[in-house]
Amino acid sequence: MKKILTVAGSDSSGGAGIQADLKTITLLGEYGLSVVTALTAQNTQGVFGIHPAPLDFISAQWDALVSDISLDAVKTGMLWDEKVIKLISQKIKKSKIPIKVFDPVMVSKSGAILLTDEGQSAFIKELFPLATIVTPNIPEAKIISRRAIRTVQEMEKAAKKILQMGAKTVVIKGGHLRGQAVDVFFDGKEFLHFSSPRINTIHTHGTGCAFATAVAVELTRNPDIRVAIQKAKDFITTSITDFISLGKGRGPVNPYAYFAREGEMYRAIQALQRAIKKFQSYPVGSLIPEVQSNLGYAISSAKTAEDVIAFPGRIIRFKDRVHVFSSPEAGGSRHVANIILTAMHFDSDYRAAMNIRYSKEIIQKCREQNWNIKKFDRRKEPDRIKFKEGASLEWGIGSILKKCASIPDVIYDLGDVGKEPMIRIFGKNPEEVVNKALCLL
Repeated sequence: MKKILTVAGSDSSGGAGIQADLKTITLLGEYGLSVVTALTAQNTQGVFGIHPAPLDFISAQWDALVSDISLDAVKTGMLWDEKVIKLISQKIKKSKIPIKVFDPVMVSKSGAILLTDEGQSAFIKELFPLATIVTPNIPEAKIISRRAIRTVQEMEKAAKKILQMGAKTVVIKGGHLRGQAVDVFFDGKEFLHFSSPRINTIHTHGTGCAFATAVAVELTRNPDIRVAIQKAKDFITTSITDFISLGKGRGPVNPYAYFAREGEMYRAIQALQRAIKKFQSYPVGSLIPEVQSNLGYAISSAKTAEDVIAFPGRIIRFKDRVHVFSSPEAGGSRHVANIILTAMHFDSDYRAAMNIRYSKEIIQKCREQNWNIKKFDRRKEPDRIKFKEGASLEWGIGSILKKCASIPDVIYDLGDVGKEPMIRIFGKNPEEVVNKALCLL
């Protein structure tokens, strides 16, 4: 187990600082240690007090750790002033810690000053030459480089200036720009861009702390700094996506979200495997359409097709039985994913669906079950939808659901030119969908 030291301030709200760092290190599977540089009184609405730790006590914390434990990485956050920075610089120079990630924490998201003007100069002079990587956000990069940053190209110019000031590598976090969230990396040889969709939320407290800490953790596992940044980017993007709405102001990111998602994906795969095994144990070939079938299950926070588990290659009919080519996986079917994601837009509990063959007899059996049955007409599909890949089902099913008080058991259509008639069965989980399908044999 790798041992990562965070040297930072304490956030009483738990969203940033050493609290966020230690959560991130632990959740990423390594062991976190801390040197506390300051206590803060803060919540989601702001910072209401800062109590710097005495220099001799910061020194005592550091000495106690390094005299007993061999460290694999150190990450710094809030250092407060030039005296603390000089002290930490001296300690790092005397240590044999191989990986050093410095996050120049200068101003909180609420606007509180977390590093004095003298501290900013000391940070550049004392820590830049020691860093494996520095991780400023755009406001911090503007202060350090003394350049305006309004575009990705200006981020590159700032990154180049920061390297000229002594840093070996730098990644400027682009969360403060509009559009895609683009982080810019520079190592003196090449620029790399790490992009992710922008998430529309104010709940981003602790983003920088968690990202820099994740970079430090990943570098202890793989020396390729590009890989470390990409993994940290994926981690923080998921953490922001599933933010925690806490308090009355800016809530924190959710570092557990990355692992919750992986766990939910695993459970969804297991549920689909159980459901398809049950489905395969019956002579269900008559339910499979000409274009074949699929069964999908979305995780609870699903936003895209990659959040929906399904069977790659579809469910194939062979005589009166069915077969699948491989185990279910994320993004296994965009077709069934569109169906499920549209249903979840109206009721997030309905996360499973399956398409089966249309016939008058099957619809009659649905009626005999006293199911809620709805129908849409593909001939009424607007041309702008008809010729847009993947938009037909979203339009058809959405046009039904926006008129419904609840999700129907079945939505079907009679097809159109080049479109096979189809029945879609909806449920809250794969077992429910399969049980409904088996009622139609």
